[in-house]
Amino acid sequence: MTAPALLPLTVRRLDRITATLQSTGRIPSLVTGVVRDGALVHSCARGTFAQGVDPLQQQYRIGSITKTFVAVAVVRLRDAGRLRLTDPIGDHVSGTPFADRTIAELLTHTAGIAAEPAGPWWERSPGTDREGLRAAMADAVRERQGRYVHYSNLGFAVLGELVERLTGRAWHEVVADEVLAPLGMARTSAAPVAPFATGYAVHPYADVLLPEAVQGTGAMGPAGQLWSTIPDLARWAAFVAGDTGDVLSTDSLEEMCEPVAVMDGDGSRSRGLGFEVVRERGRVLVGHGGSMPGFQAGVRVERATSTGVVLTLNATTATDAPGVEDPFDVLDDCEPRLPEVWAARESVPSGLLDLTGAWFWGTSEGVLHLLPNGWLRLDTVSGMMPPSRFRPTGEDTWVGLERYFRGETLRVHRDPKGVPRHLDIGTFVLTRRPYEPGNVIPGGMGEGGWPTT
Repeated sequence: MTAPALLPLTVRRLDRITATLQSTGRIPSLVTGVVRDGALVHSCARGTFAQGVDPLQQQYRIGSITKTFVAVAVVRLRDAGRLRLTDPIGDHVSGTPFADRTIAELLTHTAGIAAEPAGPWWERSPGTDREGLRAAMADAVRERQGRYVHYSNLGFAVLGELVERLTGRAWHEVVADEVLAPLGMARTSAAPVAPFATGYAVHPYADVLLPEAVQGTGAMGPAGQLWSTIPDLARWAAFVAGDTGDVLSTDSLEEMCEPVAVMDGDGSRSRGLGFEVVRERGRVLVGHGGSMPGFQAGVRVERATSTGVVLTLNATTATDAPGVEDPFDVLDDCEPRLPEVWAARESVPSGLLDLTGAWFWGTSEGVLHLLPNGWLRLDTVSGMMPPSRFRPTGEDTWVGLERYFRGETLRVHRDPKGVPRHLDIGTFVLTRRPYEPGNVIPGGMGEGGWPTT
């Protein structure tokens, strides 16, 4: 996909962000990318790279971003009817001490189980097999399920086993065949494929490096095994923004990106189904970070504007770079999006046009607007009218998408001539006038109606 080139000033400021992060952070090599409307519109590489190696084709370990791919594989199985997210994990994977915890709770890190398997630090130890993992999770229950978010690598290891048991294939083969290949992510793999970066520990007080050992993660692989590149992560950002390439339905992706469990007191960080949802500076960003010894990576996507930021680096830790600009701010400042061109439609169905305009729930007023593709939008004018968009589901029926009316059915009731008489939204009766006389208001009206002369 091609996209308009960024302005030179935008490029300079984005390059400066990468350069500052690499220099201040003391990072051996850093590659960043910016995605707009599904295309990688900017990339920058800083640091030391092997001669002749294209930094954009160099793989880095992406750690826990792996979890988002595993989560998509699980949701695909749900969509195929192989499981329900409300199923206890024990219905599909035997031998865990948290068999009563649901698949959804594992996906959202709310199962109340240990963050790590017992024993040596799994990221720095030879990977164990399923039997070893069973022994390492014997004392894994930490808290009553559903109380709060407690990040669990162990939980995603079990989700990977869930994928394997239901498909009869290794989790990474399922991800490769059903997610990576359809999206064209040919440089994302479970094992590194040259060219790939060496991970380093940077001495905190001297400018020297120590190569980090790369361990196979075994049964813990679904928690952080994958390697990838900036172009591939850019494609993943485009996926998160909505370009699913038929890997997942739009509705299922929306479901995965919705905040389900709050991670902190102010509600700015939440967990969806495999994704993290962050609210900052007026934006809602969906994505995930990743780290393994010698590597860090990140994917952040503002789905509302189809904009994403991705990065990979080869340092175990990086020194903070306070005051560095955020790429989202740079894009908004240098190249703000223009509103879509408004264009009139030649015609709309008369039955839908009749629905538009003012509607009252009691004395609260709202206005119903007709949107493209037969969608409706109810805006609040006064009182307690809940606003929402509605998606058509059948003849004279729509489903609410936001707030109080989310998931509720809007049903149009017409008179014998086909003129809309009232709306019913989950038992909320909306009429053309406040408490319109007639027999549609539940409980009836006071005698005589509104006083008039």
